[in-house]
Amino acid sequence: MPKNWLKGVNSAYDTIIIGSGLGGMTAGNLLAKLGHRVLILEHHYNFGGLATWFKRKGGHILDISLHGFPIGMIKTCRKYWSKEVADSIVRLKNIRFDNPQFSFGTTFDKEDFTQLMRDRFGVLRETVDDFFTTVRGMNFFDDLSMTTRDLFEKFFPGRNDIHRLLMEPITYANGSTLNDPAITYGIVFSNFMDKGVYTFKGGTDQLIKKMKKELKKNGVDVRNHCLVDKILIEDKVVKGVRVNGREIYSDAVLSNSNILSTINKLAGREHFSPGFLEEVSKVRLNDSSCQVYIGIRKGETIPNVGDLLFTSEEEEFTSEALLEPRTKSRTFSFYYPETRPGLNQYAIVSSTNARYSDWADLDETEYMRKKDELVKETLDCLEKYVPDVRSKIDHLEASTPTTFKRYTRHPGGVSFGTKFEGLKVSKDLPGQIAGLFHAGSVGIIMSGWLGAANYGVIVANEVDKFLRSVRKPEEKLEIVNV
Repeated sequence: MPKNWLKGVNSAYDTIIIGSGLGGMTAGNLLAKLGHRVLILEHHYNFGGLATWFKRKGGHILDISLHGFPIGMIKTCRKYWSKEVADSIVRLKNIRFDNPQFSFGTTFDKEDFTQLMRDRFGVLRETVDDFFTTVRGMNFFDDLSMTTRDLFEKFFPGRNDIHRLLMEPITYANGSTLNDPAITYGIVFSNFMDKGVYTFKGGTDQLIKKMKKELKKNGVDVRNHCLVDKILIEDKVVKGVRVNGREIYSDAVLSNSNILSTINKLAGREHFSPGFLEEVSKVRLNDSSCQVYIGIRKGETIPNVGDLLFTSEEEEFTSEALLEPRTKSRTFSFYYPETRPGLNQYAIVSSTNARYSDWADLDETEYMRKKDELVKETLDCLEKYVPDVRSKIDHLEASTPTTFKRYTRHPGGVSFGTKFEGLKVSKDLPGQIAGLFHAGSVGIIMSGWLGAANYGVIVANEVDKFLRSVRKPEEKLEIVNV
């Protein structure tokens, strides 16, 4: 008999959360602290969404995605998770750029960037200060007509080298381009410029382990291998979900799935107004990623060449060049023994932005040929920084946009959610269906780990208000253990 992953689940909860990305888990933890009964349902065997990892033979633990986020993650984790989680966040101080326009290391903060732009790029201090003041002042209500390209040309006209310095890391972090609204760049960039780039000491696996421990301590029912195929709705009111063939009831459902999947598949378009569906039709998906995971044989060492390395052979920066299948631009995340104390091993993850359409329709032979090509070109590039690295590798594999689609179920395998217009649709969801909420990567919330967690907090507070409005304090849903 197959294992019953819903064994012991209650018949009803105050809130059911679909997906265990950082937004869903943070929302669940906060709602539990506020006194609500919460069930988190994750279809994968691991939790964390794209903040996750996998293990391979040889003792390798390989993280998915880049291992960097702003200092604000410390405050968010301390307030909405635990001191133990927050205290494990440490700074990465060696961020490197290497391309035909410039090559140097940086601590990736405002002070260092100001000095770099003055001393290496010859920009006046007043211009740099004015630029930082402008991006730090950006907010939700700004004029969306200014693109990031317009912003850069305003302060640094014709300076593609400076545009590359400012934009390239953010494109890798959230998929935004020069043609997106400047606000999608400014808010994320300002977060990093506050105090630089941080990571979780011990690796993503330890982060999620600590978060699961906190969730369970606060009474959250956490289930994996549980695929929700339908949100139950009657007369434009949420009733619960159908998962693994079972119906479980709740007053609120918070989807941590992609916003388009939430509307078109999980809820069903028939429940929404024509005007809302018109807005949904305008939501554009962001791009996906290709990654190469490199495990270094136990006992071997590699030199410290930086924590994050942004490397390119492109003569000038364009957002489009980062997406090409044969791109000459990629970023490397290096995991040294101190990243995971006690493991005493090295790992490297290469990441390139990618289009789903370049991978989706390939036959198996062509798909494997392109994956092999991706791996070879990645190692060719890496050997410039880690000589003879091929002889030190004992595990090597790659993921593509179709891999991301298979494991995340995101349409188009998107790893950065939607463009800016997705934010309004996400926020307006409860106005269409009472009790239906969404927390995910949308618009300016596509700022990686910190943005995901903070949006989870924002939506959790809305869920709390809703639950308190529909139920008197003494009212309880009947709970039956099955």
